[in-house]
Amino acid sequence: MKLATYKDGSRDGQLVVVSRDLSTAHYATGIAERLQQALDDWNFISPQLQDLYDTLNHGKARHAFPFDPARCMAPLPRAYQWADGSAYINHVELVRAARKSEVPANYYTDLLMYQGGSDDFLGPCDDVVVPSEDFGIDFEAEVTVITGDVPMGASPDEALEGVRLLMLANDVSLRNLIPDELDKGFGFLQSKPATAFSPVAVTPDELGEAWQGGRVHLTLQSTWNGRRVGLCDAGPEMTFHFGQLIAHICKTRNVRAGSIVGSGTVSNKGVEGKDGRMDWPKGYSCIAEKRAIETIQDGQPSTAYMKFGDTIRIEMKGKDGQSLCGAIDQKIAPLTV
Repeated sequence: MKLATYKDGSRDGQLVVVSRDLSTAHYATGIAERLQQALDDWNFISPQLQDLYDTLNHGKARHAFPFDPARCMAPLPRAYQWADGSAYINHVELVRAARKSEVPANYYTDLLMYQGGSDDFLGPCDDVVVPSEDFGIDFEAEVTVITGDVPMGASPDEALEGVRLLMLANDVSLRNLIPDELDKGFGFLQSKPATAFSPVAVTPDELGEAWQGGRVHLTLQSTWNGRRVGLCDAGPEMTFHFGQLIAHICKTRNVRAGSIVGSGTVSNKGVEGKDGRMDWPKGYSCIAEKRAIETIQDGQPSTAYMKFGDTIRIEMKGKDGQSLCGAIDQKIAPLTV
């Protein structure tokens, strides 16, 4: 099943069911007005949404209309929780290597995670508005899940059962603000503005065999200013799967329906060429990683961060070649007062 939220002038939008090929949609009016409503009573409401989804896919929905991603808010325009992990240890290794710093041993067993702002998400086609280019604007292509209720103390396997929907994310980072914030020892705040999500959220069954062991075994594509810069495999090199990420939160508290949990930047290891020089044929899912690679190879970075007017497109296609969640397609824009 595929779900989206259309803009209707309110903070939380209007829930719509989207066809598998993302060509048509149908308002879920009469079943659930908002996605959070469906998540709060998932066992009762989701079968009704599934029936509408099946009807839509068979071309028999009477009030279907063409699906338009530009009309979408984030599937959950605001959420009770947004927690983002760093599940791809290769990303951590690269960034640390560029600083000539070793990865602490416990990072391989005790994952990193931060609590992001969840009161104001961006839609998939909304501009990324930033006060200054000097802040070091970066995209981060990620996979995320939306949970149901997961109790405190849940094991990774138990936590994995709490996954209701999957989405893509652009977890925007302002890199030049990060060092001063982290030096304070209290984590990200100003350096992590509003996150954007794909137009559509999908139930795990839509992935078929690509959803295995709490990982999405598909390619995440990142296209910066029309140039494909990342074709990263989101599956095998995900060190911590989504069950582990959710269970990490559950160590000391309950996770409630409507929580969003992110994978962190999808990252793949490099390969050594015949000349002994490392190469990263699958590219990168954030500019910081590209700059880390350049620093390791050349002693300094050469790729600049994003400028006003730059565009970023993030998309994942299924085994059938069709877009799974639709594309995040954004432009970087200055703050105007």
